[in-house]
Amino acid sequence: MDQRDPLTIGETARRAGVTVPTLRFYESKGLVHPTRTAGNQRRYPRHTLRRLAFVRAAQRFGLSLEEIRSALDTLPRDRPPTARDWKRLSRTWHDALQERIDALVRLRDTTTGCIGCGCLSTTSCPIYNADDHHGDEGPGARLWPSALRRN
Repeated sequence: MDQRDPLTIGETARRAGVTVPTLRFYESKGLVHPTRTAGNQRRYPRHTLRRLAFVRAAQRFGLSLEEIRSALDTLPRDRPPTARDWKRLSRTWHDALQERIDALVRLRDTTTGCIGCGCLSTTSCPIYNADDHHGDEGPGARLWPSALRRN
């Protein structure tokens, strides 16, 4: 691990724009990996700031912490990632992100016809669920995601 001027937890949180509890939470999820001093204080290598920027950006794009952790696990812990490391990581997400973009476009284009008018037609609405017969399929939306994939 790069030991040049490791950062304290407070300095790391401040520079990353997160709270100290958030940084501890990210550590508990395996997103960042501090070392400990002889007095058991956390110290973060400076390249942790890049990882945290990546986490915040990925969250804004709707990726789960598990997806983010899996991606970050492909990066080295003992040195700052190279451009090649970042490029390899981003390739793994390209298709998943494109699917999300396409789904969001379909959502945008289909909700104006249904929710925009408020009709919730029993003959043409893709989310109508007469007599709650989809309740047996489990929690959450059942028809809406599939309607988005079909369009």
